Amino acid sequence: MAEPFPREGLPLEEARRRVLAAITPLAGRERLPLARCLGRVSAEPVRAPEAVPGFRASIMDGYAIADAEAPGPGRRWRLVGRSAPGAPYGGVLAEGEAIRILTGAPLPEGAQRVLPQELVSPESPGAGGGAECLRMTGEAGPNPWIRAPEEEAAAGDELLPAGVRLGAATLGRLASCGVAALAVSVQPRVGLLISGDELVAAGAARGPGQIWESNGTLLRALLERLGYPVSEQRVVADDPAALRKALLELAAGCDVVVSTGGVSAGDSDWIRPLLAELGEVGFWKLFLKPGRPFAFGRLGPRPFFGLPGNPVAAAVTALQLLWPALQQLEGGEVVPLPRLKVRLASPLKRGTGRPELARARLVVDGDGALLAQVEGSQASSRIGSLQGADLLLEIPAEAGSLAAGTELWAQLLRLPLL
Repeated sequence: MAEPFPREGLPLEEARRRVLAAITPLAGRERLPLARCLGRVSAEPVRAPEAVPGFRASIMDGYAIADAEAPGPGRRWRLVGRSAPGAPYGGVLAEGEAIRILTGAPLPEGAQRVLPQELVSPESPGAGGGAECLRMTGEAGPNPWIRAPEEEAAAGDELLPAGVRLGAATLGRLASCGVAALAVSVQPRVGLLISGDELVAAGAARGPGQIWESNGTLLRALLERLGYPVSEQRVVADDPAALRKALLELAAGCDVVVSTGGVSAGDSDWIRPLLAELGEVGFWKLFLKPGRPFAFGRLGPRPFFGLPGNPVAAAVTALQLLWPALQQLEGGEVVPLPRLKVRLASPLKRGTGRPELARARLVVDGDGALLAQVEGSQASSRIGSLQGADLLLEIPAEAGSLAAGTELWAQLLRLPLL
């Protein structure tokens, strides 16, 4: 096949631009309970059905009083009742009266402020009986310690726009506002094809020159961690007829087809020629290490991603190009891995040639500086270089061996918790 761009390959940013320009979000939505919405994308705006909390509430344990101004030491009130969450005081609070109130409990009509319990001292009634009293022992200060009825949201407020990936904090807030279910975009169905004559299942006996198949496990787990379970997975030998059949079947049942291996220019690399026959090759080969043998195109109407056969290269290119495409297919904002600047903890030997995404651990020195520690071989066949990796170091193509302390940009390989 003729090269559609310079022979060193397509730069990563240009490849990502071309991929996203070719991806159209999937149509369709489904309504799910909040418990099943984690990681999904909102399909429509959500508004608060009513104000939250909907009543004035105490911010702390203490005593509610009717005084508009902050009282001083020695001031006394008659204790007339109690308000607790779910069991509010039913009367109207008059001047000179106080009620015991707990955190989150509603304030009664007439209450103007809450006194923290450590600022007052209860006084029991004397021998003549009467109500228990309170006496101010400290300075109240200007804060009334009252939560407004619309502190979290007013009725009709937009709680969530469409196109947002749902995290724990968002779901918690929606639940606090009385929302029980959401309309979410459909997820893309991912079909995964692993090709190679040399592959045998983990746990099986290996013949001469064979290796245990790991790309399926690696990519399936990675995609699931990113929120995209694999719908169908095939392992197929390097046979063009079998590969053609598998590709057509995956394209018929999935929204995006992903393969590993077979996209280079070897005698047994059938994926790229089959893609050209059955669909369209948008581009192949990246100016990147690891990840040069990579193909993107269409298999009929389906987007197709031909990842490299080496596992590290497959995982890295999946993060850089497949993951953004899946986000766009789902209709959400495309959010890349966060980037930060770090310094090398030790020297790094390398040659110039291609830009590199090196795997590294994030460490912090005694002064609080962020350092990247690169350990062991960076070979694209060595899955161990991914174990414990916190970072993908962005090393420019022109950079040769780098001294300790060299500052580099790095992508953070950690997902947000909230």
